[in-house]
Amino acid sequence: MTAQNSATHSTSIAVRPTAGQASGTGSSAGGVSGPATATTNSTGSDTGTDIGGRRSGTLLALLGVVAFSLTFPATAWGLESFGPWSLVALRSLLAAAIAGVFLLAGRVRPPAREHWAGLAVVAGGVVVGFPLLTTLALRTSTTSHAAVVVGLLPLTTAALSALRTGARPSRRFWAAAVAGAAIVLGFTLAQSGGSVSTGDAYLFGALLVCAAGYTEGARLARTLPGWQVIGWALVLCLPLSAAGSALGLAYEPVHLTGHGLVGLVWAAAGSTFLGLYVWYRGMAAIGAPRASQLQLAQPLLTLFWSVVLLGEELSPATPLAACAVLVCITATQRVK
Repeated sequence: MTAQNSATHSTSIAVRPTAGQASGTGSSAGGVSGPATATTNSTGSDTGTDIGGRRSGTLLALLGVVAFSLTFPATAWGLESFGPWSLVALRSLLAAAIAGVFLLAGRVRPPAREHWAGLAVVAGGVVVGFPLLTTLALRTSTTSHAAVVVGLLPLTTAALSALRTGARPSRRFWAAAVAGAAIVLGFTLAQSGGSVSTGDAYLFGALLVCAAGYTEGARLARTLPGWQVIGWALVLCLPLSAAGSALGLAYEPVHLTGHGLVGLVWAAAGSTFLGLYVWYRGMAAIGAPRASQLQLAQPLLTLFWSVVLLGEELSPATPLAACAVLVCITATQRVK
């Protein structure tokens, strides 16, 4: 029997039927068991299932962060072969094709009508808005400078989530979150020399639309499987992606390279589908505010990949900043 925690996550609770009790289950699109209610410990203490669900949710969110940390280097590679509009459209098109195969193979029915508005927000923020704006920014910004946006993303996501869901994290939570965001912001600005590039407006816009998409995706992932949330969001953008790919390839030059193709494939399969799949499942399990704080490590991971994959130089301050960020992440995971 499936029980849904109304605050952050869903868990499976075994309930022994007794005389006089009636049992029932709900179903959702695609034959997935829907949420039902069960009596839990009246003290509200965590059960072993709760703890296991949080741990697995944290692991899934971390896998999403690792996948996302490769997005900017992959995009930089992709720009070696494609123009920004072509790259974003092809990325969405390929990801939609992958999602469509999974949806068809699973014989998943379309979501209920009330979910499509939320899916449109996810599509606009995560599938189209963030990739397009960050790709445009990376034409003039380095990956380290672009990492500023993901340094601010956790705090923005937590704030929008609180407004959207009515959740009110504690002051200690906000103190740790703000401290972590300040550390990441200061570190990434120092790495880029503190200069303001023409891509900053794109990065700021990407920050807002992505936070909105994450928040709405986390809400939908409580009633729909996470992979279906991003899958249907990608399918929803399929007509736009197909048209954008055709126009982009017609008007932008294409110079195919190994790096360019690898960057395109990873951005589509890794960042857009796989990364968002595990990310939304993790957020549904541990809640958007806590999951978003795990992204404080993303800029540092991106800087690591920029050294390994792009040959960019990194300052000696990286280990110190990494330790400070990990302290903030630990604090946000332990406070309520």
